[in-house]
Parts: sequence; structure tokens; C-alpha cells
Amino acid sequence: MVAAPLYMTPVPAADVKRGDGRVVTEFVQSYCRVTKASWGGSAGSLIDLRQWQQNAIAAVYARRPDKRLRHRQALIGLPRKNGKSALGSSMGLYGLITGDDGSEVYSAAVDKEQARVVFNVAKRMVELDPELDDRQGGILRIQRDSILYPEKNSIYKVLSSEAITKEGLNPTVVIYDELHGAPDPELYDVMTLAMGARIDPLLIAITTAGTKSDKTGHDSVCYKLYQRGVKICQDAAVGKNDDESFFRAWWGAPDGADFRDPEVWAAANPGLGDILDPEQLSFALNSVHENEFRTKHLNQWVSAVHAWLPQGAWEACGSNREFTPGKRGVVLGFDGSKSQDTTALVAVTIDAEPQIIVIGVWEKPDPKIDPDWRVPRGEVKDAIRRACQDYNVREVACDEYIWTDALEELADEGIPIAVFSQTLSHIAPATQRMYEMVTNKKVSHDRNPTMARHFENCQLKTDSRGSKLAKDSKSSPRKIDLAMATVMAVDRAGFFLHQPLEGTINGMAVSEVQFVWGDGPAGGSVSIGESCARCGNRIVRQLKRIGIQVVCAEPCSGTVPEPEPPKDDGFYHGYMVT
Repeated sequence: MVAAPLYMTPVPAADVKRGDGRVVTEFVQSYCRVTKASWGGSAGSLIDLRQWQQNAIAAVYARRPDKRLRHRQALIGLPRKNGKSALGSSMGLYGLITGDDGSEVYSAAVDKEQARVVFNVAKRMVELDPELDDRQGGILRIQRDSILYPEKNSIYKVLSSEAITKEGLNPTVVIYDELHGAPDPELYDVMTLAMGARIDPLLIAITTAGTKSDKTGHDSVCYKLYQRGVKICQDAAVGKNDDESFFRAWWGAPDGADFRDPEVWAAANPGLGDILDPEQLSFALNSVHENEFRTKHLNQWVSAVHAWLPQGAWEACGSNREFTPGKRGVVLGFDGSKSQDTTALVAVTIDAEPQIIVIGVWEKPDPKIDPDWRVPRGEVKDAIRRACQDYNVREVACDEYIWTDALEELADEGIPIAVFSQTLSHIAPATQRMYEMVTNKKVSHDRNPTMARHFENCQLKTDSRGSKLAKDSKSSPRKIDLAMATVMAVDRAGFFLHQPLEGTINGMAVSEVQFVWGDGPAGGSVSIGESCARCGNRIVRQLKRIGIQVVCAEPCSGTVPEPEPPKDDGFYHGYMVT
């Protein structure tokens, strides 16, 4: 059974009957084609509109008794992969071809890249149909950012919130893609006002849900329209209808629904099992955090900040297993601070299922105990140095905030410092990766109570660009620094897991070297040998590695695996971990 809309603005049957719904449906099914092979059909085949799509189209293009379009604005809400782009592109092409002379159709969105999503689908539809593409004898001419209909002097263009100026526009049809991502109402308001001179203008926003607020901190334009639709439905239930110019059809799950329940998925997604692969939602359930799943796959609105991990997920990854780095070594994660926040240092093994331990954490004590407390920078630097001596450290992933000088000092010493960008384009995928690994129990940790507290304090801040970890407020005393350090280190460990080891020693590839020994002090020349010339042993407790130079960390003692105190006898032995 196909999912019914959660909300749909009531439209008089007579208005639907006299409207253009049948004409639009016929146009789409005669000229608009599937652009990419999918569950919806093979590439190049004509679109076969489902009944629920035809019903929405009929309502959008309803006409009043005076033959004018009933609606000037329409909001269509659909979860991801239910055919939004194809539907929007088809409506745009219909407006271009059937509109009056000099029509202006726009694909609008928060940025030009997003605006191109619908527009590029429309371009491809034109290219696939000989009756539309003028290069094949059709009526439409394709340009980079526009589609022209020369016979009517009409145009279909891309427009975004990034445009320097949007003045002078005179749109007849606007297809606004993913309106939930609008940073403010400016573009929507401009387009609404610019349509004032047209006889039958139509602004259609096709979107998934998102966060309720925009960058201004107020309700987003999309959420306001959603609420406007709710009010229309509530008024209609008691016989009132004072807002006929606005239409809304919204498919989604009701508030409070169990997002894990497949029956809820079916109720929210009209294309499930038809144009949407059911296995996609099963995969997404274990791959994305809860509020992403709710917005993208259940079309539910969420607040800007949400708890990150499901209850008990972090505790379930605890382990008593000894921290044993594998042959690829470890990545350190470092999140520094000055006085008000916490400084954190963790180690993560480079494994398919990495281990995580806390190397050090420096938290501000109660101000009553020490009001002048500052992070002991020397102590922190020494902790990083010791970790690099104790482990084969491939990288120290850092948030360099106010620690640039200290990190440069460590880098000059040969420590592999790497700044981890805190922009959303970097931190959002890393946060997602960490979420997946925790919820799927693909990491383990040493049950450090401070780390557990930091992970429990994490909330998720989501906007149109993605999600990142955050405290409940900027001045909150609830710290999350160990979690941030871990997210960075786990992400970089994942990178190194799939990278070959580089470099050679004495002409032999590093990946082939198993044992090395030297005949001089630590840091001297290194040779490849069967065993230590002094004691015959080939294994030691520690190994120091700087770039591809490998030296023993302890003098030859003749005792394995517990060396005697170092002796200044000039012989060193060790092994290369690969």
C-alpha cells in the first residue's frame, strides 16, 4: 500500500477537475525521461508518474472558477530518493514550454551547486528527447546555465542565494530545491515579490525536512511554510479556509514515531519498494545518526541540536583488552585549550576495529580550588613526546587553536604533527564515521570515566551544510574535548589503514623489512641483519622511528622480552613494524 501524505491541503474537487493536472501528467509522461538508471526505471525511458504523484500534480495545478490558478505557492515535502528532482525538473520544463511568451523559469536553491541538481536533470531530459533538443530537430536550445525556447523567447535558468543581485527578475515559475537549506528567507522573498506582475505565477518548493531554524536563529522559511500548511489543514477541519493561494503536500512520519520501525518507513515514503530500494533505509539506519535519518528518510523536522550517540552505545564498546597497537602503529588525537576548556590527548590504533585509550587529559579544576589555573603546556608537550617514544606514531591529528607555536616546536623535533581542519567539510564526515563505528561496535576503548563523560556530553549541531559535535551551549561546563580528539584520530587512523607504508631501508621496501640492528649509538646507521651481533636476539621492547630512519630504542641487553637496564656497550638492536 502506497503511503498517503501526512498532511495535504484540501483542494475542492471542482478546482482539481478544471485544472491542468491531466495536461501536466500527459506532458511529463510524453517528453520527460529517466536520466539515470534506478529503481524508478532505466535511463532514457519515459517517466511513468505514480498515482500519488499525479494526485499531487493535479492539486498543485488546480484552477478556480475564474480559470486562474488556485495556488501561487506550493510546498511539496518528500523523504530522500522519492523522485523529487525528476518531479521538479519536469514541472520546470512544463512551465517553460507551455507558459506565455517571455516566460522565465528558475531552478533556485541555497547555492548554485544545489540549484544545478534539478536544472541538470532538466537539461538531460532535453538531451534525451529528440522533440525537445534542437540539435536533434527539437524546440529547446541548451546552454551552460540556461535552456532557451527561442520561439517564445522564454528561458529556464539557474539561480542561487549566492547570486550578487536578484533584481530585475520576472519569474513565471520557480522550482526551489531543498528549501530547508535556505540560510535566510531572502531568495524566497525576492522570488515571491518578483512574480507579482505575472498572471499565473507559481513557486514550487520541493524539499526534505531539516532543522527548524536558519542561520539567523529564527524559524527557517521552509519551516514557516510547513507550519502555514498545518494551520490551513487545521482551519479546513473546522470549515475555515482563508489562505487559498498556498498548497502543501507533505509525506513523512508523525512526531514520536519509532524511526527504527520498517512500518514507519513505509508510511513515510510513498516510493518505498517502487522507486526507492527498501534496503537503502536498512543500510542508512546503521550508517547515519538519528536526526539525519529522521530528516532525510522520515521527513521529520528536528531542532538544531540533538544528542549524538544512542543511549548506551559508548559504554557497549568498552573493553578490558590490553592496548596492543598492530603493525601499522597509532594516530594521536590532540584537542588543545588554554584555561577555560579541556586539553585532551588520545591514541587510536590503525586497525579495522581500532582501540582507543586516553593518554592525557587536563581539565580545569573547580575555580574555588585554583582560580588562576592554566593548562600546563610543558607537561602536555612532554606527554606527546612520550607517546611518540612509546608507540609507532604515524600522525598527531590536532586542532591547532591557540597551540600553533607549541605544535610547530614539536614538528621541528620530528614529531608528525598534522592540523585537522575544523571546517564542516572535514569534521562532518569524520563525525559520521565515528558514529557508524560506535553504533556498530567497531571500536573499543579502555573505559576511561572522563572520556565516557565527554562522550555523554556530546550533542549534535546540524545545519544545511552538515553535522558536527557541540556542547549544549558555548559557555557550558560540560566538556567534549576527549570526544573531539577521538573523532579526529579515528578518522585519520581510517586513512592510514588503507595507505601503503612508504620508503625503503638499504634498498629494501619498508613493507618488507622485519628486523634491523645497528652498530652505533641510537640514531646512528641502521643495517639489515639476521640477529643482533652481540646477543643473537632479534626482538626488543621498543623501537624509535623517524620518517624511514629506524633505530633501536634500547641498548642491547641480551634479555628478551624484559631488557636489563641500558648499558653503554655500543650495540643496539630492534625490529621494524610494518
